[in-house]
Amino acid sequence: MQQFQVRTDLALEATESVRKSEAGNLRGIAIEEYDAMEDVHISKVVILSKNAAKSMGKPMGTYITLEAADLQESDEDYHREISKELAKQLRGVLPDIHEEKSILVVGLGNRDVTADSLGPCTVDNLFITRHIIKEYGKQAYRVPKIHQISALVPGVMAKTGMETAEIIKGVIKETKPDIVIVIDALAARSTKRLNRTVQITDTGIHPGSGVGNHRNALTKESLGVPVIAIGIPMVVDAGTIVSDALEKLSHEYAGGKASLDYFRNSTDNQLHNMYVTAKNIDETSKRLSFTLSEAINIALDMGQEE
Repeated sequence: MQQFQVRTDLALEATESVRKSEAGNLRGIAIEEYDAMEDVHISKVVILSKNAAKSMGKPMGTYITLEAADLQESDEDYHREISKELAKQLRGVLPDIHEEKSILVVGLGNRDVTADSLGPCTVDNLFITRHIIKEYGKQAYRVPKIHQISALVPGVMAKTGMETAEIIKGVIKETKPDIVIVIDALAARSTKRLNRTVQITDTGIHPGSGVGNHRNALTKESLGVPVIAIGIPMVVDAGTIVSDALEKLSHEYAGGKASLDYFRNSTDNQLHNMYVTAKNIDETSKRLSFTLSEAINIALDMGQEE
């Protein structure tokens, strides 16, 4: 039988799985955790070795996770504070961000599928400057320093006939950005992190990997420039939801563990391509995409640097 596989894009969840399966052995993985504000928890996972990367199923690099229980709520003041905290974390992974840079922001995903529209919707609200600076110079903004910010929504291959990486490489060749920031909807392992977690990483991203639709990687190695990836889990693997429910029941019945293992092995193929999202995903996606866009705008505003 095929072994049940936990599917997640979150390094924090991968760390939890490794800790559980390898009896707490996290050699080659550095973890830092703290509360940034009330009910807002920051976790920083750094994968330091190739063996650790293999155990985690993630590339070596830094993964910052912000968890906020009220991230789905429509409190504008709360989301503004979240944007500020995300901006602070984003500045920490952007290379040489205190110097003027040309930055390309890419919104991955399908605008017509709500749970996959995070990237395109985030780009809609960005403060774009490259065209103005190219035409009139930075004096047009009356500031001493400013980044050249451009944006791209490459769409999906079913509509364009081109791989996302091919489109981005073409744009990079022409515009020559110093940094690429990619935004994408992710898949989580736990429902408690659905629409409540933001991950920032300096390792790039594999578009579609969360739902098993593997595309060419967008990394520094493949694109030739540093790639910072930002994502929010918008879907959860259906199999893990049922598995978690049965795991709770298994503790109450004799032979529950055997029944759970049987389920995990026998249903993996049936639930392999099934993903679940929240019923209010339309409004949640709009709200979270705006929170992300504000975070990026703040992070790239050289007048607000600390």
